[in-house]
Amino acid sequence: MFEKILVANRGEIAVRAFRAAVELGAQTVAVFPWEDRNSLHRLKADQSFQIGERGHPVRAYLSVEEILKAARTAGADAIYPGYGFLSENPDLAEGCARAGITFVGPPANILELAGNKARAIAAARAAGLPVLASTAPSAAPAVLIEAAEATEFPVFVKAVAGGGGRGMRRVGTPAELPEALGAAMREAEAAFGDPTVYLERAVVDARHIEVQVLADAAGNVIHLFDRDCSVQRRHQKVVELAPAPNLNPELRQRICADAVAFARAIGYVNAGTVEFLLDRAGRHVFIEMNPRIQVEHTVTEEVTDVDLVQAQLRIAAGETLPGMGLTQDAIAVRGVALQCRITTEDPANGFRPGTGRITAYRSPGGAGVRLDGSAALGAEIEAHFDSLLVKLTCRGRDLPAAIRRARRALAEFRIRGVPTNIAFLTAVLDDPDFQAGRVTTSFIEDHPGLLAPRIPADRGTKLLTYLADVTVNRPHGAPPQLVDPVEKLPRADLGSPPPAGSRQRLRALGPVEFARELRRQEALAVTDTTFRDAHQSLLATRVRSKDLLTVAGHVARTVPQLL
Repeated sequence: MFEKILVANRGEIAVRAFRAAVELGAQTVAVFPWEDRNSLHRLKADQSFQIGERGHPVRAYLSVEEILKAARTAGADAIYPGYGFLSENPDLAEGCARAGITFVGPPANILELAGNKARAIAAARAAGLPVLASTAPSAAPAVLIEAAEATEFPVFVKAVAGGGGRGMRRVGTPAELPEALGAAMREAEAAFGDPTVYLERAVVDARHIEVQVLADAAGNVIHLFDRDCSVQRRHQKVVELAPAPNLNPELRQRICADAVAFARAIGYVNAGTVEFLLDRAGRHVFIEMNPRIQVEHTVTEEVTDVDLVQAQLRIAAGETLPGMGLTQDAIAVRGVALQCRITTEDPANGFRPGTGRITAYRSPGGAGVRLDGSAALGAEIEAHFDSLLVKLTCRGRDLPAAIRRARRALAEFRIRGVPTNIAFLTAVLDDPDFQAGRVTTSFIEDHPGLLAPRIPADRGTKLLTYLADVTVNRPHGAPPQLVDPVEKLPRADLGSPPPAGSRQRLRALGPVEFARELRRQEALAVTDTTFRDAHQSLLATRVRSKDLLTVAGHVARTVPQLL
């Protein structure tokens, strides 16, 4: 195993990789731009190095030079890319090779193949996999518009270097194509530096099925069965299930076999995901391969009990799948797992991301509940990065049990200070179609009620605010109505002389006779020390001379028996 692993990423996937590395006995290194200096992933590593230029945090994570410089400074012998950022960038893999550092992932040539969707589709066709009809890629809108004349609509405009739904547009009619091409190309250029796109026939009401594969350098390839990622918004996944519900066993076997065949045909190494669309008639087609770990890898881990990140690291270190005990006949699915992506988005406002500081954070727990995230009380959520806060993964014996557990876990969450999609996710889990496993890529569009505004009661925050206000501003309750103390005194005739008291008797009898008389009397003698204490002890901080003068006449006339 490697001695020191640098994770070229941030947030929950960086924390996930650090945990896997520590369990394998390796030291860990984090990188962070100035804007991420307080991020949780920095604190989870043995070492951390600031990278990039202040004001450009995303650019820092996308800099191959900065990542390699930090790795050399730290003495890291491996770089783990996670997902997003540089995870599919062949330049990082090539830079690692030149620097004598192991890149935890497939070789650069495989990244170039899988990263270009048009080339990947051609490779899948050559490997005998079913694929959708598509045009040749181009950066010229006129060429694509001409090619579309022989294409059946609806179609998808897809960036060849795309991912995460960026550079992708669904087009219903030829008239909509020019505008969609322009928007997709601009987005692809901004996100990937490559405006090249192609057209692909759209599958109506499709299911999005993906298969997790593992491959080693010795040519061994296995699958870890399938996931259903159909619940999406703007082509970005929201809820994932493993295994896919209501999938015919024979069809599942064919899809998984095709995934293995494709990985073997291109000489794939490490962990990857082969993705398919499934139409209404039960026909599946290859759409792409992601040559990296996926956000939703947790559901596969939960139902197969295989640590995919550790498997990535061990394969990169030279181990074989059989040597790790990972053979196809040893992989089995137990139960069902689902993942909910909790984000700082407002579903009722077009899933607009929110920013701010987390003022309250309470997370769920219990049997079958797994959390992968970097959210914490006081964390600052900025607009630079993805809106993902925490991934909630719940498992159960079957789909209803997993849904009930996830529903309970969502109810236990308390996240305040930033908007979240928790109420939306709860509505998804409560939907009868979802509970029956009837999901497609248009599930959210077909269920507009899921997007209805749901404002949390936020009783906890309201109660805390009230208690804070009372503690600081009204510690003794509501301010009392001011009353003149004199009005509280009993009625007394202050105009007549007061009766003689012990002072007068002392003066008349003298000390010796006064003491003798005091000892002879049967009545209890009581001394009032109020007036003395008011000037000689702590009572002086509460009673002033003017107060004593005010009450003295009443005391002299109502209780002259006091000593």
